[in-house]
Amino acid sequence: MMGSGKTSVGRRVAERLGRPFLDSDDQVEARTGRTVREIFETEGLGEAAFRVLEAEALVEALARPDPLVIAAAGGVVLDPANRARLMESATVVWLHADPEVLATRVTTGDHRPLLGDDPRPVLERMYRQRRALYEQVAQGRVVDVGMHSIDGAVEAVLELVA
Repeated sequence: MMGSGKTSVGRRVAERLGRPFLDSDDQVEARTGRTVREIFETEGLGEAAFRVLEAEALVEALARPDPLVIAAAGGVVLDPANRARLMESATVVWLHADPEVLATRVTTGDHRPLLGDDPRPVLERMYRQRRALYEQVAQGRVVDVGMHSIDGAVEAVLELVA
């Protein structure tokens, strides 16, 4: 979910493991030359187009021969094929936090077009829609980032993947 610390925690986990780090949103932006917001707001593109690009970025990341740490966009779990790919090819850790906590961490901006001006109800809706999907792909590997500092979350992730 947005605001869970995927990028911050992921970068540090990658450093500690000596692996490359990939953020799927960054991959989509590099490929298209557009921000996530621009993709969402461009006529003929929108969320559906972003989800296709997001899936392509995931496929490319998972196909790399070297082990890496991926900060996958939160919506990647919406596609059953992506969930299958993640469960078959990756060790997934769900960085979990309640929507109330996430709402205090996020700001609207170019990289969060779905939030609008009031993020909490949007995050609550997303959480209800995605919780079971995150649980499915994480297969019990969950870190409650609402109760950890970034360093604490990194340590908890490392305990789960080591």
